[in-house]
Amino acid sequence: MASAGAPAAAVPTVVPPLEQLRCLAVELRLLLPGLRVGEAQETTKEFNPETFWRKLNEAAVNVAREATTLTEVFSRVPLPSPQETKRFCEQVHAAIKAITAVYYSLPKDRGITLRKLVRNATLDIVDGMAQLVDVLFITPGQSPDNSDLISYNSVWTACQQVPRIPKDNKAAALSMLTKSVDLVKDAHEEMEQAVEECDPYCGLLNDTEDNSDSHSDEEDDRLGCPNNRDLYWSEEDQELIIPCLALVRASKACLKKIRISVAENGKKDQVAQLDDIVDISDEISPSVDDLALSIYPPMCHLTVRINSAKLVSVLKKALEIT
Repeated sequence: MASAGAPAAAVPTVVPPLEQLRCLAVELRLLLPGLRVGEAQETTKEFNPETFWRKLNEAAVNVAREATTLTEVFSRVPLPSPQETKRFCEQVHAAIKAITAVYYSLPKDRGITLRKLVRNATLDIVDGMAQLVDVLFITPGQSPDNSDLISYNSVWTACQQVPRIPKDNKAAALSMLTKSVDLVKDAHEEMEQAVEECDPYCGLLNDTEDNSDSHSDEEDDRLGCPNNRDLYWSEEDQELIIPCLALVRASKACLKKIRISVAENGKKDQVAQLDDIVDISDEISPSVDDLALSIYPPMCHLTVRINSAKLVSVLKKALEIT
């Protein structure tokens, strides 16, 4: 017979299913910061591209399968038991850890641009799974509604993108350059459309029709209210817009020429050079956006000239590196 002073046997704590889901979502999100700055794992094994891509594709398929299972079991009643929930959560966590491990196995010498594409795909998968778990935690036991389907679809879509990732750094560079060309093309079309309309804000406020309203305008300015003079281009503004459009058009042509040069002359083993070209080319689209935004009224000519000079500098550097 046990003595009265003997400690009672420890009773295992049963964590409720929904609490397990909440903890799983937290654990998944804790992986995101490390992925964003994740360094490649040091290894003495020779890197095998075929093995890497096979493992990455298999890991993505496994994540999609676990997302499907999780959605099905937590979108109906009764909910799984705590023991069953533990097993489901462990499987999801293991699937996510597996795909992150594959990403970390990609060496830097395969190309920074390629690693960025794989990293972004992995981040989308992990973040999508965390969102799905959050939704199932908030609305358990319900047939999948729109939010469930959207969250699930984000995981499934991210997993589907994995086989479409370029398989070498040259292909990755061409993919990024194509994206940059498209962004600059869109910005150029928006600028042209605004110029064709001449006054994109026309009609929002009535023009002042006589001098008697000038006192009222001054009063509005002091109170911080906009007047119509701030909402259209002056003749001087429109003269400055013409070279700005030409500069953006030149940016688009420059990126196209760089992309063609990489496609025709780039070598797969020129990893560092391709990364340098992509890095500087990535600066062109944001610089174009800065210039495009600065031309809208009320236009500050100094800001437009500064942004123009910045864009010219980036274009020259891009051409020199290429």
